[in-house]
Amino acid sequence: MAAQKINEGLEHLAKAEKYLKTGFLKWKPDYDSAASEYGKAAVAFKNAKQFEQAKDACLKEAVAHENNRALFHAAKAYEQAGMMLKEMQKLPEAVQLIEKASMMYLENGTPDTAAMALERAGKLIENVDPEKAVQLYQQTANVFENEERLRQAVELLGQASRLLVRGRRFDEAAISIQKEKNIYKEIENYPTCYKKTIAQVLVHLHRNDYVAAERCVRESYSIPGFNGSEDCAALEQLLEGYDQQDQDQVAEVCNSPLFKYMDNDYAKLGLSLVVPGGGVKKKAAAPPQAKPEGTAAPAAEEEEDEYAGGLC
Repeated sequence: MAAQKINEGLEHLAKAEKYLKTGFLKWKPDYDSAASEYGKAAVAFKNAKQFEQAKDACLKEAVAHENNRALFHAAKAYEQAGMMLKEMQKLPEAVQLIEKASMMYLENGTPDTAAMALERAGKLIENVDPEKAVQLYQQTANVFENEERLRQAVELLGQASRLLVRGRRFDEAAISIQKEKNIYKEIENYPTCYKKTIAQVLVHLHRNDYVAAERCVRESYSIPGFNGSEDCAALEQLLEGYDQQDQDQVAEVCNSPLFKYMDNDYAKLGLSLVVPGGGVKKKAAAPPQAKPEGTAAPAAEEEEDEYAGGLC
């Protein structure tokens, strides 16, 4: 079966080459027919699991379409070549071709297809190169945002934010989450804004930036419904515990269902949050106590006794 498919692929390649030849009566190559034959060859090689040959056929198909100024079909062929590289576990090279395809989709005026290709590339490379995946998700979000498809844009920004948190790139994560929050506010999805405020606060506290965390909560008071919500109350309690170096209070908040059932990456931030000073509470100033008459003098004597032997 495989041998039959390979022979079939080779026959299509031979036909494609004929279509590209010119002669005395044929001045121009027939790029359209050649592209069609290269495409058929790619399918035959793919079915025979000859992915290297399938990839080469796809690339030749793409070039033929480009020569025929059929950008959309050329992009599709480059994307298919990328998928053949994926089958060969050559993921960085696969992503490179899919990125090229997405640029051609944009040039052709089909941004939706470009965005889907970029998202697909991000998912391919996420476990191998998270940094590249973040870049691809952010590019995809930009494409959707330019098309005013904000819900799709914010979903991709969310994927980028979670990867940044997972990689402990907290400075970039804080910026990414703020972009998410701005979009959710724009589309009036206020409850999700509350959740993004929790994520922001956790990220800022892991950056050891209490001031930025407090500012996030303060700025969120302007979001309808935030003040008085359970999210707001929990964050105020968290910040109070953190400021007072009360590890028990911080742990109680971070172990509450509100925090534990967030996206896994943020829930882990909560569970691993440690207050500064190793959890030793700040000592509150003791209120002055009234003393019975006649006790002041002995206290003074004790004070004198304390230094009776000198400072050493």
